[in-house]
Amino acid sequence: RSSMQVEKVETVSFSEEISIVKDYLALEQIRFEERLCVDMQIDPNTLYLPIPPMMLQTLVENAIKHGISKEINGGKIFITSQCNGTVHEIIVENTGKLNENQFNINKGFGIKSVQDQLQLLYRSGASFSIQNNSEKGNVKCSITIPITTEQNQS
Repeated sequence: RSSMQVEKVETVSFSEEISIVKDYLALEQIRFEERLCVDMQIDPNTLYLPIPPMMLQTLVENAIKHGISKEINGGKIFITSQCNGTVHEIIVENTGKLNENQFNINKGFGIKSVQDQLQLLYRSGASFSIQNNSEKGNVKCSITIPITTEQNQS
């Protein structure tokens, strides 16, 4: 239901998106039981900031589908949202390893959708990256979205 409602808007508040993601993760927690751990570090100042609808949801779904579900012992998803100067930084990390030899960033629908949304709304002002985080042994998706002057005054 949530996905049908947000299809009509360009952006939603981060708090709306994180609410949808929490509901999704609650369902996945039933499926994976103790094999799925979630750690969220959300700066309250980012809750009102606009983001493309279903963007975070897509990244979390990918983290489960391509990461956690492939691990025998399951794993952990880390979601971070913070203001970093003039940008809203969103990071989704998950247990697993990105096989860079087999990975094609343009092949998957989810990643391509996120990139297209960012390009459409923010042009070159936003960025997206996905890579192995060798420090933690995780896959890390990073997004930065510019914060406008009006948003800073809220």
